[in-house]
Amino acid sequence: MGTRAAQRTVGRPLVVAAALGAALVAGGCSTSEAGADGAVDQGYVSGDGSLVQLAPDDRGDPVELVGTTLKGETVDVTEWRGAPVVLNTWFAACGPCRVEAPDLVAVAEETAADGVQFLGINTRDGAAQAEAFEEEFGVGYPSLLDRDGEGVLALRGELPPSATPTTLVLDAEGRVAARFLGIADPATLRTVIGDAVAEAR
Repeated sequence: MGTRAAQRTVGRPLVVAAALGAALVAGGCSTSEAGADGAVDQGYVSGDGSLVQLAPDDRGDPVELVGTTLKGETVDVTEWRGAPVVLNTWFAACGPCRVEAPDLVAVAEETAADGVQFLGINTRDGAAQAEAFEEEFGVGYPSLLDRDGEGVLALRGELPPSATPTTLVLDAEGRVAARFLGIADPATLRTVIGDAVAEAR
């Protein structure tokens, strides 16, 4: 049932391109230019927070994704095999992304003792915007800049991201086990991660 895994490298800075695709634009947050008062229109069409989970036998190939974080460090998700990984797509002016950020930070801190790794994939911002967001919400886990969509392309498969935010939970083998479209309910996310941790034992 799996699709062929293609390794994608995400670096910084990246050039804006159309590779993000219509799925993230139409199915995710959309923002307009800042108005005269400097405020950003955070109107959006987003996922509804729905959760889809895949049984182990129905999961595709492991995700292969390499990139450079906002702090200039290289991240290769294949090095995190053996424990669950949580991937979250976001950008700074996305209203739902701002709503769920404190919960993601809390869940990341709570599950770190189980070896769970969190990685953000920023789909629109420059480094300054992304870093300001992380500072505002106290985000301690790394994020990649993905303005050319290479990181998102690495996630296509049985449960690709089709809204921003999207949260994917990878099992210990690196396969997508669950997907939240839109804001991830923190209690449900904890349960899904707990299931993935239990599978790995």
